[in-house]
Amino acid sequence: MFEEDSENEVEDEDEEEEEEEDDFVDMGMDAEASGTHPKHDEEDFPFQVLTADEIVKHMVDCIKEVNTVVQIPATITRILLTHFKWDKEKLMECYFTEDQDKLFSDAHVVSPFRKSFTPAAAAQAASSSEIMCEICFLMIPPTELTGLECGHRFCWQCWREYLTTKIIDEGMGQTISCAAHGCDILVDDQTVMYLVTDPKVKLKYQQLITNSFVECNRLLRWCPRPDCGHVVKAQYYDCKPVKCKCTHIFCFACGENWHDPALCRLLRRWIKKCDDDSETSNWIAANTKECPKCHATIEKDGGCNHMVCKRCKLDFCWVCLGDWEPHGSSWYNCNRFDEEGAKKARDAQEKSRHALQRYLFYCNRYMNHMQSLKFENKLYASVRVKMEEMQHHNMSWIEVQFLKKAVDVLCQCRQTLMYTYVFAFYLHRNNQSIIFEENQKDLENATEQLSEYLERDITSDMLVDIKQKVQDKYRYCESRRKVLLDHVHEGYEKELWEYQDGN
Repeated sequence: MFEEDSENEVEDEDEEEEEEEDDFVDMGMDAEASGTHPKHDEEDFPFQVLTADEIVKHMVDCIKEVNTVVQIPATITRILLTHFKWDKEKLMECYFTEDQDKLFSDAHVVSPFRKSFTPAAAAQAASSSEIMCEICFLMIPPTELTGLECGHRFCWQCWREYLTTKIIDEGMGQTISCAAHGCDILVDDQTVMYLVTDPKVKLKYQQLITNSFVECNRLLRWCPRPDCGHVVKAQYYDCKPVKCKCTHIFCFACGENWHDPALCRLLRRWIKKCDDDSETSNWIAANTKECPKCHATIEKDGGCNHMVCKRCKLDFCWVCLGDWEPHGSSWYNCNRFDEEGAKKARDAQEKSRHALQRYLFYCNRYMNHMQSLKFENKLYASVRVKMEEMQHHNMSWIEVQFLKKAVDVLCQCRQTLMYTYVFAFYLHRNNQSIIFEENQKDLENATEQLSEYLERDITSDMLVDIKQKVQDKYRYCESRRKVLLDHVHEGYEKELWEYQDGN
């Protein structure tokens, strides 16, 4: 297993005052993941922020804890824990109540209670002057061959190249199997660290194992901010906001930016809808027709109404979708309006256009608040300058903090408004949704007014007046945001919300 660092110190030097908290921070929201729905931000949710070194120590401690009970080699314990997604209780329950041979087999390790490399085989190997490596096919002295408990032995050089390729090129850590063809026994940590000599490969392997430990453990989550490297460790799994040491706030359950009032599952659907080609399909449905025979989608790119399907070669009329051959006959009435058929076609196209327009309505507003949030974040720099100017006009440091507080509230409101449009897109219209839209409108109007105040050129002559207006407005925004979220959370608790498909 990896070597433990003797000291793992948490970096506090650059932390702001609001981050100087206990190991466990209070901030949170209940989640649908545990069968509940989001609740208030103010509810307690205990979590810790750990460094990468502290995570390695935590992993080693987990292995030691299990080893005190099962008493098997630590490297095998790590593989078993990975197999059970680091659920210690489940591992120990299966270890003592189920077939152990099957347990080891399912985890792709050789049982430590039996040896496959028998004394007879060892004696035969010792009596041979050279043995052929089955990878490079060179005759190698037995002392230069090594392998796993499965009995497959190869030369050290082949092992090093094999492991290096798996780790560096394929990014594999916990799932590297024996180099022998068809053997699914996993290579343990001790073997990898013994055979690999390149420090870069060793470091990469340790990073892969550590990442696997975090990814498999539902009580751990990497901070999603690029190049952060910290891990959030929670006492229990829930959909609640957590704040990393880098100040990034995200949802512990899904790893996305904190998205109240939208549920994780709705946000996943929304992101997929925005990223994939689903809206291209909507456009196709609104502007194309299907071949009457094979139902291939066809777009008309010319004036001629004679269509030939490229897939099934059917000749048909673009206007009526009938066979093209009788169109020259005097008895064929392509110009006669088919009331029922036209109504069905019109309904289908109108529904498709309506679905596209509805998506664009919510998407545009979602993207607009996202863009505004990026601009509001830039306000911190200009506000800092204004705060310094105010301090030059006989205002104390404490007195000018209202500007930073106002920007904090503004960004919170922008983020909440952004995700209200995800929530609203999937919401089925009823009396409660009308109340929600009114609350949304009130918060939106107040947020825009606060944004205008903060973007003004504040001079010394208007400091007292603008301070009072900004304070009143951000307090009103806070209250309207709370009203909106309280109403949504109440709807979750009382199951008032109904959702439509929305794709």
